[in-house]
Amino acid sequence: MYVAVKGGEHAIEASWRLLDKSRRGDPRLAELSVGQIREQLRLSVARVMTEGSVYDEDLAALAIKQAAGDLVEAIFLLRAYRTTLPRFGYTQPLDSETMVVERRISATFKDLPGGQLLGATYDYTQRLLDFKLMAEAQANGGDSTSGHAAQQPRAALQEPPEAMPRVVTLLNKEGLIEQETPLTGTPEPGDLTREPLAFPASRATRLQNLARGDEGFLLAMGYATQRGYANSHPFAGEIRFGSVTVEMELDELGEAVEIGEIDITECQMINQFAGSTEVPPTFTQGYGLAFGHSERKAMAMALVDRALRAEELGETLASPTQDIEFMLSHSDNVEASGFVQHLKLPHYVDFQAELELVRRLRADHAAQTAQTAHTPDAVEATQASQPHTGHDQEEQAA
Repeated sequence: MYVAVKGGEHAIEASWRLLDKSRRGDPRLAELSVGQIREQLRLSVARVMTEGSVYDEDLAALAIKQAAGDLVEAIFLLRAYRTTLPRFGYTQPLDSETMVVERRISATFKDLPGGQLLGATYDYTQRLLDFKLMAEAQANGGDSTSGHAAQQPRAALQEPPEAMPRVVTLLNKEGLIEQETPLTGTPEPGDLTREPLAFPASRATRLQNLARGDEGFLLAMGYATQRGYANSHPFAGEIRFGSVTVEMELDELGEAVEIGEIDITECQMINQFAGSTEVPPTFTQGYGLAFGHSERKAMAMALVDRALRAEELGETLASPTQDIEFMLSHSDNVEASGFVQHLKLPHYVDFQAELELVRRLRADHAAQTAQTAHTPDAVEATQASQPHTGHDQEEQAA
């Protein structure tokens, strides 16, 4: 056993060296820097930050580089690093209504206070490969810049637009949408990064779980709600992307101070609600929020959030997308990846036990089959089923 372990160690070390070589690729080409990933693969960086629960563009870019572009592996790396960081406290709740908006659209109202801002998006492109991008890279001989240049905030590059109120305020004026204000005495939300997931889960816990959940899983489940696997008919009330200030209360000062800015994407889905004996027909909401420019993730999150509110709204639970335990337990890609990929680890002893069991069961089955074939009833049935001989044919002819 000791020899096997040592041999395994040497093989693993060799695998590491091969991994480094494979990740680097052709050494004749310029190496992709962390700065280039941060600036040019910003959508991947946003996803890794969101599902890794760390807002740090450089660390997310480093994880993507180390994982050779495998975003789930990069998310795993970032979460693992997160566990080594000290915790200084909690920031104040973000006020997304004061967001400095770069992109803001609504599918419910054409004319909005502040207007609709299309911003930078793939929504209006033709989805055709742009071969000019390949030509530019060849003309430059590959981008060999180090990527360590100081990162300028966007506010320094352009004049930021004014803050815009949310679209739902238009519905609030008529009382047509539910009010989502914390009630007096509402307990502080738990911290899913420090406490294990438990059921029943509050909406605050569910939203934390969905924010860290796999974008692909949430996208599929959100799509399922639109196809009828939930009592849902959504409208994109508002999707906005921009920067918000982060504040933290310092004990030394006794007040909250700004400690920086972060980019977030926020989505508010509006859904019709037939009402109940206590509540008149109204609109309800699904909510999604993610780091960076992550519209698809925020929208899918909002769709799933609304589906998971079925029980509290008195709706019939008829779909897995409305099952809180099912959705929350299977949405985390780090946990799911661990369960699936552990199958690559040695299971020699388990399989040998299964192999012996199947061999024994097959032997028992063969013995039972042979014994059954020699019983009087089985012999008579076998003879009756055999084809007639020539003598039998003569008797039949007579």
